[in-house]
Amino acid sequence: HTWAALIEADFRLGDRMLYLRSPMTRGDDITDLQQRLGSLGFDAGYVDGIFGSDTESAVRNFQANQGLTPDGVVGPDTVMALGRLAGRRSGEKTIAEVRETERLRSQQGLQGRRIVVGETGGVAALIDTLARRLRADGAEVLTLHQPDLSAHAKTANEWDGAVYLGVTLATEDLSVAYFQTEGFVSAGGRGLAEHASHAIVGPLNAPHPAVGMRIPILRETRMPAVWCRVGDPARVVERAPALALSLRDALARWCDRPVLRAD
Repeated sequence: HTWAALIEADFRLGDRMLYLRSPMTRGDDITDLQQRLGSLGFDAGYVDGIFGSDTESAVRNFQANQGLTPDGVVGPDTVMALGRLAGRRSGEKTIAEVRETERLRSQQGLQGRRIVVGETGGVAALIDTLARRLRADGAEVLTLHQPDLSAHAKTANEWDGAVYLGVTLATEDLSVAYFQTEGFVSAGGRGLAEHASHAIVGPLNAPHPAVGMRIPILRETRMPAVWCRVGDPARVVERAPALALSLRDALARWCDRPVLRAD
């Protein structure tokens, strides 16, 4: 992933033509494009640096608004139009952030909530126990047990999950990560990360701070998502039932209060 990140960072908006293709184009130029569109009120979805269908739709809407051919291709004319409007942004937050916050605040409770919980090996019993507890509360739960996190994201997206919580064992950098990049933060992801961070301390007796990151599992999921690096491994296994209960409580609290900070 480090090499891929270096390649993506090589591009600035205007360096290349951008359009929807398969596999989807990635890069810092797309991050910049999404941020500009979103702050002007055109919903390009998450500012994730991936040129997907939401971004193409926002580009077409922007082009039509500016009297350009709405072909979804970001070429010199579209980049120039974005440049002209650089000082007219409607606010610091993108329209995707505002809509995510509004959507989350309109829903409450675990009942009927579509929750994806996953792990990459070593904590299958923890995830299965968590899933059982959530189902007992009326949630619909999909469990994922495999090492490929891109497959986690793809499956969670196809299943149309409302939230994703992933767990892996770790001996260092213990944390609960949510999606954040320059100019964008997943408000729902951050809220869940903070709830989970507080909940984990009790059973594991170790701080697991909430941190904003742009790792692939958080970029590629189309829903609020957190990635929990929990440790130490022996204590996680020993305290799995208590940890599962704490994570269930964190998800329940998140459902009732998904956005913690006043933005």
